[in-house]
Amino acid sequence: MTTKYFLMAATALALAGCAELETAGPEGVLPVVPEQVVALAAPYQNLNAVRYGPDDNCYWYLHAGPVETTWLPLRTAGGNPICTKPADG
Repeated sequence: MTTKYFLMAATALALAGCAELETAGPEGVLPVVPEQVVALAAPYQNLNAVRYGPDDNCYWYLHAGPVETTWLPLRTAGGNPICTKPADG
């Protein structure tokens, strides 16, 4: 079962890495979150405010907590961060 999820995640991230990111809005928020990322993301996260960190190749979401609002790594249901492979070159 774990291998199945690993293969799904690896395939989705490989495809997401090939997709060209649209121009980000305020604070780097993506206008459209790639379908592969939405499919991998755990359900408790805010997918209305997602940005891509080119410095770490990972997706981040804006979490509004009771004390502060901060950017947190977007994670899969298994707790792994959703990242892409860095482009060669």
